[in-house]
Amino acid sequence: MRKLAQSLISPTIAGLLGIIALLAILQLAVSTGVIPKVVVAKPTAMMDSIPELIYKSHIITNFFITFGMTLAAVLIAIVLGVPFGYLMYKNHVVGEAYEGWLAAMFAAPIVLLYPLFLVIMGRTYGCLILMGFLPGMIPIVIQTRQGLLNLNKTLLNVGRSFNVSDRDMFWKIMIPGAAPNVFSGIRLGVMYTLVNIVAIEYLVDFGGLGRIVSDLYFRYEIPAMYAAIGFVILVSVIFYWAFGKMERWLRPA
Repeated sequence: MRKLAQSLISPTIAGLLGIIALLAILQLAVSTGVIPKVVVAKPTAMMDSIPELIYKSHIITNFFITFGMTLAAVLIAIVLGVPFGYLMYKNHVVGEAYEGWLAAMFAAPIVLLYPLFLVIMGRTYGCLILMGFLPGMIPIVIQTRQGLLNLNKTLLNVGRSFNVSDRDMFWKIMIPGAAPNVFSGIRLGVMYTLVNIVAIEYLVDFGGLGRIVSDLYFRYEIPAMYAAIGFVILVSVIFYWAFGKMERWLRPA
């Protein structure tokens, strides 16, 4: 019976059931006054506010603005971060020299640098992409190097025994072998990129979803504000799903 239940309930369904249960608990807590309505909106009120968000706040357009800037920042972070991580792996001196600095930068609140970049670049999409790219690249670099350092040496020795070229060694052995670490870094990069972009949108009242959340907050439209935050979460879910698919494609085994 237990095995039958496990076979019928997939991880996706189990996750959705968990979210529904949490929303039901939140609905009950707000309805009964355990959680004040002025602090958290009822899930039903959030859902009711979505049509107004679509037609008056143009939430769909702003969703794609934030999604596009996050995608651009993450892609730049991958294009630059993976090769730099490989360089740190290949060159022991470079790796030892920069790993500590990168770890320190990763722990630092880079979002606080936004006044400097606003002065240099202005309130532009390029500024937001740069502010998202900086914290997003660091975990990709660190995790790429770590993944390559943890590669099974047997795989490398087999590749050398077949006289595999450096290019094939990198793409067919090293990258698939290091993929779990690399994609862990990418997922972290997506999280920090999205957080920074939305935070800057919120602070400077420019861009996509962060600007909408800021506007709704100052107008004290609590249900609509939480609904807009839900769209921010949706951006993250889409990225996690897409990179999960990509990892499984790269490592079918």
